Amino acid sequence: MNYHLIPSPCYVIDESLLIRNLEIIQGVAKETGVEVILAFKGFAAWKVFPLIRRYVRGAAASSLWEARLAYEKMKTYAHTYSPAYTGEEFKDIVRYSSHITFNSLSQYHKYLPILRQSRRKISPGLRINPEHSPVSTSLYNPCSPGSRLGVVAGALGDTLPEGIEGFHFHALCESSSHDLENLLEAVEQKFGRFFSSIKWINMGGGHLLTRKEYDLAHLKTLLRSFKKRYPHLHVILEPGAAFVWETGVLVATVEDIVENNGIKTAILNVSFTAHMPDCLEMPYQPRIAGAQMGNGGPYVYRMGGNSCLAGDFVGNWSFDKELVPGDRVVFEDMIHYTMVKTTFFNGVTHPSLGIWTKNNRFVLLRRFTYNDYKNKLS
Repeated sequence: MNYHLIPSPCYVIDESLLIRNLEIIQGVAKETGVEVILAFKGFAAWKVFPLIRRYVRGAAASSLWEARLAYEKMKTYAHTYSPAYTGEEFKDIVRYSSHITFNSLSQYHKYLPILRQSRRKISPGLRINPEHSPVSTSLYNPCSPGSRLGVVAGALGDTLPEGIEGFHFHALCESSSHDLENLLEAVEQKFGRFFSSIKWINMGGGHLLTRKEYDLAHLKTLLRSFKKRYPHLHVILEPGAAFVWETGVLVATVEDIVENNGIKTAILNVSFTAHMPDCLEMPYQPRIAGAQMGNGGPYVYRMGGNSCLAGDFVGNWSFDKELVPGDRVVFEDMIHYTMVKTTFFNGVTHPSLGIWTKNNRFVLLRRFTYNDYKNKLS
């Protein structure tokens, strides 16, 4: 990828790397008999959906707008889940969905009459909370005590509500197959008594099955074993990040160098809070091409965003040469959970979206303008 042929700032999807991930995901689905679908919460750049549809056909939605995007651009009905549906939107949720998962028994009973009126069969399910998760960051742990997400086993009694056809659980985040194995033990222990009464089970997201260190062989064995125990269950995985893990970059430019109390900060034409929020929320320090994390090199810089938020910075990185205004800074692995979470905070110019094709050509997919910012506000 020739970064100097790319406008700055810009998110750039590498088509060849995306295809590599899609082939891995397709292989898991074919070899295990499970269905793997794309979760829009992690990636929803719909101009590449025609490529993705060559490998997978399904989509997971968390809202009406995501469900509509699945219908219009992924050309499929969505597997939809939301912590709460609103009366104004639910009829349209039904219109765009094949499966609808309810977060609570009260929501299911509230909307069951609308489901029954649908001319097209909709499969209803419950989100279950296995009260077990390997996720240590509380912001991302859906099974923490008092969680609002999902129904715990103790609230179900001995029988499921009439009409429930599936279970959905989501308790992983960038997790391993061994984390899934432990999670499945908890799910089977607490909810296995209901498995004979349902038709499908959605194991949610957080399966980072395209990461180099991920134990694909173990995952395949685990899924085959589960299906052997419950051959009547249709098994669904809905990773988001795994589809586009390490498939692209965010190209930025140094605009200024500020030094204070011996700390040098490179001020960029992008913002962490607006364009890379997980760096502050998770938090984690992303890789930068040509730099090393930490203070081990001759020239050390924080990276600073161009918003007014005091904490809009991440660091430190070591470079082999001094940074000067005009230098490109390329943040690696910036395609998952970035574009879908960006904001127009401070009216900071939004990075463009592009793709580096397998034929080594840059194609601009979208350039954002002042009108995008203006029209969002009124």
